[in-house]
Amino acid sequence: MISGRILVVDDDAAIRTVVREALRREGHEVETAASVAEQRKAMARFAPDLLVTDVMLPDGNGLDLVPEMLADHPGMPVIVLSAQNTLATAVRATEQGAFEYLPKPFDLEELCRAVADGLRSRATRTDVEPEGIKEDLPLIGRSPAMQDVYRTIARVVSNELTVLVFGESGTGKELVARAIHDLGARRGKPFVAINMAAIPRELIESELFGHERGAFTGAQARTAGKFEQAQGGTLFLDEIGDMPMEAQTRLLRVLQEGEFTTVGGARSIRADVRIIAATHKDLPAMIANNMFREDLFYRLNVVPVHLPPLRDRPGDIAELARHFLDRAGQEGLSRKRLGPDALARLTAHGWPGNVRELENLMRRLAALSREEVIGARLIDQSLSGGAETPLPLLVGRGLSDAVEASLSGYFASFGDELPPDGLYDRVLAQMEEPLLRLTLAAVRGNQLRAADLLGINRNTLRKKLTDHAIDLAKLRRGP
Repeated sequence: MISGRILVVDDDAAIRTVVREALRREGHEVETAASVAEQRKAMARFAPDLLVTDVMLPDGNGLDLVPEMLADHPGMPVIVLSAQNTLATAVRATEQGAFEYLPKPFDLEELCRAVADGLRSRATRTDVEPEGIKEDLPLIGRSPAMQDVYRTIARVVSNELTVLVFGESGTGKELVARAIHDLGARRGKPFVAINMAAIPRELIESELFGHERGAFTGAQARTAGKFEQAQGGTLFLDEIGDMPMEAQTRLLRVLQEGEFTTVGGARSIRADVRIIAATHKDLPAMIANNMFREDLFYRLNVVPVHLPPLRDRPGDIAELARHFLDRAGQEGLSRKRLGPDALARLTAHGWPGNVRELENLMRRLAALSREEVIGARLIDQSLSGGAETPLPLLVGRGLSDAVEASLSGYFASFGDELPPDGLYDRVLAQMEEPLLRLTLAAVRGNQLRAADLLGINRNTLRKKLTDHAIDLAKLRRGP
C-alpha cells in the first residue's frame, strides 16, 4: 500500500476526526483544516500528496478552489466531498479536475479506497473551465443509486467512450444519453435518437445508414440515415436488444472501421459520431441464446450505466413528483401541490412504469383535478383508473394529457413486455364507446346535436350506437 500526506478539509469537526483516524490507520500522515483560510496555510506548510475537501466551507467554496490547488500543486489528486448530491455537482467536480467525487454521507472504506487509488495514479490533470453546467438538468434524485449514475456520467462527459445504458422501461435512459451529450465536447452538435423496437426489421439499415435513389422499391430520392444526420454529434441507439442480427453485423463493422456506406451506395462515409446505446433486455442472456452478437456487446459496453427502477429509489419520489407538477404548471396546466398523505401514497406504490409512470400521473392530476392540494384519495383514484372530471373539463390540452396518461398506464401494466398486436384498432374501439356515451349524456340523448358535436353524420352515429349497444333511453333520462 502506498502511504502519503493527506490534507482533509471540512467544517464538521466530527467528519474531520473520523476521516483523519481512518486514514491514519491506513498508514497515511494526515492534517486537517476547517476553512478555506486554514486550507491555504496547510497547503503551504504541509505540502500534501492528496487533498480531501468539502464543497461548502464557512469562508468559500472548496470546489471553486480545486483549479487553484492544482495550479500550485500539479498532479495532486483531489477528492471532493459534498452534501449537494446532484448531477451538476458531480460533473462540475470532474471538470474542475477532481480525481474523485463522493456524495455525503460517504462510506469510510470507499473514501480510503479512493485515497489509495489517487495516490497510485498521481495523474496529471488539466484545468477545465466549467461551461454550460446548470442545476436544471434532466436527471433528478439524490439517492445512493443515482449518485453512482451521476459519478459515471461525470467521468465520461470529457471523453468519447461508448456508453451502454441498462434500465427498465421508463427509467430515463434517453435522459442519461442527452445529459452525456449536453455536458460533453459535442454539445451544440446534433443529438439523434433512434428506437430499434419502433422500426420494421427491413427498414433498420436504411434508417441507420440512409439509402440511394433506386436502392429499393419506393426509394425515389437519396435519403440521409441517422449516422449521417448525427455527424459531429451523438447517436443514441435505444432498445439495441431489438436490433436484428443482420443489422447488428453491419453496425459492428461501422464501429470497427469508423465508416459506413448507404444502402445501394458505393462511397464510404466517415462516421464522426459518439455512440450511446440503451436496453431494457438481458443482453448476456440473449448472447447465450444466439440472439445478440457477443462482439457487438463488448464494443457497446465500454462504459455501462445501470439506471435503478423507481421502486429502488423511494427517497427520490417526492422530489420527482414536485418537479413534474412544477413543469406541468409552467406548461400551462393547473398548478398543484402534494399533501403529506399523497407523498406517503406515492412512496408506497410499486411504479411498474417507473419515472415515466410518475410523470404521467402528475400531468394527469394537474390536468384533471379540481383540487389545488392533491391528497391520497386522488392518487388512489387516478392509479386505479378512476375519473372524477366531467366531459366539459376535458378540452384542449387537458384531453390530450388525459389520453396520454391513460395509454401510458396501459403500456406500463405490461412491464417489460409489449401489448398484443392490433393495438391501434383496439385502442380506438375502446375509446369510441365512452366518447359516444359521454357526448350523448351531455346532450341528453339528442342524436342530431351529438352528431354535430362529434363531427359525424347522423347515420354514422346510429350505426356506432348499434355496434356498441348503447341504451339511448337511459341517456335521455340523464343521471
